[in-house]
Amino acid sequence: MADDLHRRVEVLFDNHDNLFNIIDVMQQKDLFNDMGQSTEFAIGLKMFSEVMLRNKDNALFTDFMPAFKDFMKKLKGQ
Repeated sequence: MADDLHRRVEVLFDNHDNLFNIIDVMQQKDLFNDMGQSTEFAIGLKMFSEVMLRNKDNALFTDFMPAFKDFMKKLKGQ
């Protein structure tokens, strides 16, 4: 479906952080040498982590949570 590649997605969600500040920080870190990828990463990671935290007791995240905490510490340390 070629038309699906250019469809717009609009999502309303609550977040305790300012997403625009997170995007700015990720763009400044420039981990991927690509501002677009830094933005994609910031949005994707933040949305994923918020869902995971709201559902932290879900068995789906049990094994992943410790590794994710280590990953976030590493990311914030860079």
